Amino acid sequence: MDVLWTPWRMQYVASTLEKKEGCVFCELPKMKDEEALIVYRGRHNYVVLNAFPYNTGHVMIVPYRHVSSVTELNDEELLEAMQLLKKVVRALEKAYKPEGINAGWNIGRAAGAGIPGHVHLHVVPRWCGDANFMTVIGGTKVLPEALRDTWRRLKEALED
Repeated sequence: MDVLWTPWRMQYVASTLEKKEGCVFCELPKMKDEEALIVYRGRHNYVVLNAFPYNTGHVMIVPYRHVSSVTELNDEELLEAMQLLKKVVRALEKAYKPEGINAGWNIGRAAGAGIPGHVHLHVVPRWCGDANFMTVIGGTKVLPEALRDTWRRLKEALED
């Protein structure tokens, strides 16, 4: 049996077991961009790398206001989120040239929301075959780029 050493995954495993006070999405904007992995700040929303990405370049568009559903967003917040989606897709296309992109809101725990109290829009670049044998057989996702490198690359692409 081959072993793939992924020590950074332990942070994710441990974080799923911890009961945390407060909301991570409310705390991130208080931090410096690189520390928080924020690649863009808008007026009503910010764009942040997913610390436990499905694919390289996986970001989330997060409203600053703590609400649990898109139905609670006001028109300005929702409009800016959609404008940021367009901007993020262009930046991902420039930086990574994906063959497709998934974008979606997971509203509520039953829908897969890891943080159901603070709604956010996932944007995931996709390539044909990105769910290769490691994912299917080994249950392990192999990402080719470190998060800090992804942060720099997307931050630059979003500034253009």
